[in-house]
Amino acid sequence: MANMIGSPSRYIQGKYELKNLHIYAEKLGKNLFILTSSSGKQRVEPSITESLKNSDITAVYEDFQGECSMSEINRLIDLCKKGCCDVIIGIGGGKLLDTSKAVAYYLNLPVIIIPTIASTDAPCSALSVIYSDIGIFEKYLFLPSSPDIVLVDTEIISKAPARLLISGMGDALATYFEARACKASCASNCIGGHTTLAAMSLAKLCYDTLLSDGPKAAIAAKKNICTKAVENIIEANTYLSGIGFESGGLAAAHAIHNGFTAIEATHSMYHGEKVAFGTLVQLILENAGEEELLEVLDFCMEVGLPTTLKDLGIKEVKKEEIMEVAKLACAKGDTMGNMPFEVTIEDVYSAILAADAYAASYK
Repeated sequence: MANMIGSPSRYIQGKYELKNLHIYAEKLGKNLFILTSSSGKQRVEPSITESLKNSDITAVYEDFQGECSMSEINRLIDLCKKGCCDVIIGIGGGKLLDTSKAVAYYLNLPVIIIPTIASTDAPCSALSVIYSDIGIFEKYLFLPSSPDIVLVDTEIISKAPARLLISGMGDALATYFEARACKASCASNCIGGHTTLAAMSLAKLCYDTLLSDGPKAAIAAKKNICTKAVENIIEANTYLSGIGFESGGLAAAHAIHNGFTAIEATHSMYHGEKVAFGTLVQLILENAGEEELLEVLDFCMEVGLPTTLKDLGIKEVKKEEIMEVAKLACAKGDTMGNMPFEVTIEDVYSAILAADAYAASYK
């Protein structure tokens, strides 16, 4: 198996870059199908209208219904066909962006990804995570290529709620540890190859950037200020984590996240918040050294990421529910199998409770 690294054709990041959309879009097509939310449309439409006003590009907007499910993907495919659109543009958060990528894939059209938040590493990846209509994880849809363009307007992202940027740090936190596990087990990455030196370097840079700039960025984000630290964290959450996880591989942390989707009490938590806790569980599974474990715990607590089951919204810990999380995390085809040692359902169950107890005692 060859070493492989995947990346968007173009990654563009800067303040007010949305106003330059026409420069990038016209290279791909003329009839844009723009998927966004109703609230997101209010935020981005003025800049897009200004960008397109002196071009011959047309745009059709459609509201996202909230879940990256096959029924939503099929609904949007039909609308895009009726509008004779030739470019898909997704503007919003992780599930909306994953939906946009899936629609573009099934229609064989180019896709431009424009995140309005930096809460996940979804923008750069050749992957869509498919859920049921009620939000339970179903499968990974691996795509043949990364998005054609990822356009990141840092001014827009800096105005989003701080919790979203912090959640993105939780998603990015897992990148290095999962890539490290995949490298140790010689597991394939998300694009069907082995990790490269470049991918591991990006994954480590992602972790180092979180530690150095994460706390500063969290403070600035709460004031909706776009500082250099915020810009660095946006890049870490979006690009470094996106390339790092896809070309490095996924392991226990994301499998545990997928397991927690079965507990309704966690549905109010963001993806990255659950992944952060999953990272702690992975470190327990690995019997990581105390220095490393405390470094991760300190980071999570300083920026405001969950470290206990209570933090995830689980007020009463029920054995059968945690066991169901463990079963789903160890399901055939999920990424728990990429760990460099055998992991059983009982191992995951114990590690979840141990991570919870360790963090609670440390607090």
